[in-house]
Amino acid sequence: MDVRRLRLLHELSRHGSMAEVAAEVGTTTSNVSQAIAALARDVGTPLVEPHGRRVRLTPAGRRLSEHAVGILAAVDAARRDLDPDAEPQGTVRVAGFATAVRRSLVPALDTLADVHPGVEVLVLEHEPWEAFDLLERDAIDLALVYDYDLAPLSWRSDVVAVPLWTTPWGLGVPSDDVRTAAHPVAAYAESAWIVNSRNSADEDALRTLASIAGFEPRVTHRIDSLSLVEDLVVAGRGVALLPTERTPRDGVRLLDLDSPGLELRAHAVTRRGRDRWAPLRAVLDHLTSA
Repeated sequence: MDVRRLRLLHELSRHGSMAEVAAEVGTTTSNVSQAIAALARDVGTPLVEPHGRRVRLTPAGRRLSEHAVGILAAVDAARRDLDPDAEPQGTVRVAGFATAVRRSLVPALDTLADVHPGVEVLVLEHEPWEAFDLLERDAIDLALVYDYDLAPLSWRSDVVAVPLWTTPWGLGVPSDDVRTAAHPVAAYAESAWIVNSRNSADEDALRTLASIAGFEPRVTHRIDSLSLVEDLVVAGRGVALLPTERTPRDGVRLLDLDSPGLELRAHAVTRRGRDRWAPLRAVLDHLTSA
């Protein structure tokens, strides 16, 4: 199989349009179509099929595109071995939760642009389950996700997770609420609880904490915005787990958790073998150093 044709097939899996592939690689749509047709003859099975006014990959085309990623990465690695001064070139698609984008990716982009100007990074904000879905469908190259030490993620065998950082979480309560207990969570066993609306990780962690304290939490509100969570806490509508490194708004008091505590853990996740691709490797290196 012609490596150039494999590269065009992989680009088609990413862009979904022969015209966009042609624009990306600097050729004509006709050349792309002919190359894909020639590749189909090489492997003896159709690789694309009509889909409205566009085309889409057949199951065989998607499978070959999956193989193409590893093949192209190996070819690029061989070329780098022969040309160690070659600069990474390409577009890396990253999906992640807002805090990781703000805390890890944005600082890394500043230095990355200086060191590797040929690497472009596209950023999408998504919760972990959404980012994992995009990663599985090859719609992104890198996922920035989180879990909690009390509610750890189970990593699939086809992904590689690199730890980035951790941050402790506490219990956010109204400032004028002074109740106490051996563990802060137990003091609010009868309270309404506020959890995330887009991800279940903090609710899983809460239920673990509550189980240790001997009660079942009454979850009444599901809110994505931390600012809105704090507004509800101030209004006396509930209590919630909140990051301790974030200064809460007036009217919210953060209680430290220990025995057990709670930590959010951020990870950079790629599909196994993909991190050998030079642009993605450059982004990962800058993320971990930042």
